[in-house]
Amino acid sequence: MSRTYFWTVRLLAGLLLLASTARSQPMPTKKALLATMTRANDYFMAKWPDAGKETVTNKVRPSNIWTRAVYYEGLMALYSVDRQKRYYDYAIEWGTKHKWGMRSGPLTRNADDQCCGQTYLNLYELDGRKHPERIEAIKSSIDNMLKTDKADDWDWIDALQMAMPIFAKMGVLYNEPRYFEKMYDMYRFTRDVHGGKGLYNPADRLWWRDKDFVPPYTEPNGQDCYWSRGNGWIVAALVRVLDSMPKNAPHRAEYEKMYLDMMGALLPLQRPDGFWNVSLHDPTHFGGPELTGTALFVYGMAWGINHGLLNRKTYGPAAAKAWSAMTTTCVHPTGFLGYVQGTGKEPKDGQPVTYTSMPDFEDYGLGCFLLAGTELYKGK
Repeated sequence: MSRTYFWTVRLLAGLLLLASTARSQPMPTKKALLATMTRANDYFMAKWPDAGKETVTNKVRPSNIWTRAVYYEGLMALYSVDRQKRYYDYAIEWGTKHKWGMRSGPLTRNADDQCCGQTYLNLYELDGRKHPERIEAIKSSIDNMLKTDKADDWDWIDALQMAMPIFAKMGVLYNEPRYFEKMYDMYRFTRDVHGGKGLYNPADRLWWRDKDFVPPYTEPNGQDCYWSRGNGWIVAALVRVLDSMPKNAPHRAEYEKMYLDMMGALLPLQRPDGFWNVSLHDPTHFGGPELTGTALFVYGMAWGINHGLLNRKTYGPAAAKAWSAMTTTCVHPTGFLGYVQGTGKEPKDGQPVTYTSMPDFEDYGLGCFLLAGTELYKGK
């Protein structure tokens, strides 16, 4: 199948989907959005009453790893629209039990381990910057990276969501452009260098997950492998960076362009049922529903609408249809989320993904879902 033919088919399908969706899919009410998010979050908090308890899969891992950090990104987003003290207390307990530290220590350069710093910084600001102990470790980690010219740390695209927002937030917090410049150097290396010529394909306006998936690697249908959640992490990274950076911040225009290019590429790839494929260009490769990638795309679309970067009439129906698909297909009466792909880096990992399948970690799926729902709520 040629690329031109593929895109012609996808564009026509996307236009038909948009026409159908615009006529039939209303945006959920604030009440409905909040009720669904609360149910899903209550399930998780009841299952994990101790915010510091380790996760046990094939080995024991502390709960300040990236999977739980993404959950707390979602929880803090929910708290921003529904100020329940128990949400705040749960986040404070999490940070306190880990002594506001990271799994691999304050000098780590690992983006996954730094991700918890997003919530540490959030809580530091929420309390009027009165508790510097909350950000000492993450500041040491990021400041250590500023001391070197090394820029190749982010050799997998998930890393951009885990770490870029921290650099952006610290650049604002300390009014220090060095954080913005270091973030850009590392982002650019991932985009343009890793994997040979970079992990971003400007022709398709999507990202390969890491060097293992750049051409000549292909999916079973012969197309490039663009993993849904991996591209969702890029969308979330761009949204969270743009949300923090001032309008005149260096390189902001480049981030905005990347965001808009990706949104334009993703819109016609949405399926008639509202989801996006796990393999964005191969609907036959584990083609069932999947929540995490879809939720991150909804997050990105809703944020863009709310900030005037995306046309509401064009993207609103797509976001509403995707949210409806997730809530009707994935959310159990108990609040458990089905169709969450487990950890990994490509479409086949964590499969099969079903309504009742339990991923190896269920925290980050909820985090993605809360980010999406909260941004939709802000737009009502």
